[in-house]
Amino acid sequence: MTNTLQLEIPTDVRRMAEQSLEQVKKAIDDYLQFTLRAVPGNVVGSSELINNIIGYAERNVANAFEFAQRLVQVRDAQSLISVQMEFVQAQIQAITDQSKDIRETATQALMDSAKGPAKTGLSS
Repeated sequence: MTNTLQLEIPTDVRRMAEQSLEQVKKAIDDYLQFTLRAVPGNVVGSSELINNIIGYAERNVANAFEFAQRLVQVRDAQSLISVQMEFVQAQIQAITDQSKDIRETATQALMDSAKGPAKTGLSS
């Protein structure tokens, strides 16, 4: 006999949770696409910086939904803890990598925008 706590989620509840996750995922995907279209083209460093930020947001949302899908499938407490720990570790690494990349991209965009007006002013 094992000491693992079994988690029994009725099939109907599991199916309803999966459907709800899909609906929420579609709504968030639509929102991210709307946001991308709404950002003015003249934002400093907009193309690379905004595309990176939106790309990271999309990946983070996808990771969160993958995590939720895995939670719906959990059958025991040990699996629950394992899934949770894997997700937290992956998110910490992703946030570390993403913040570094965004910082570097934003810094480069600011340096590029600072160079632009100076060149224009000298050639006039």
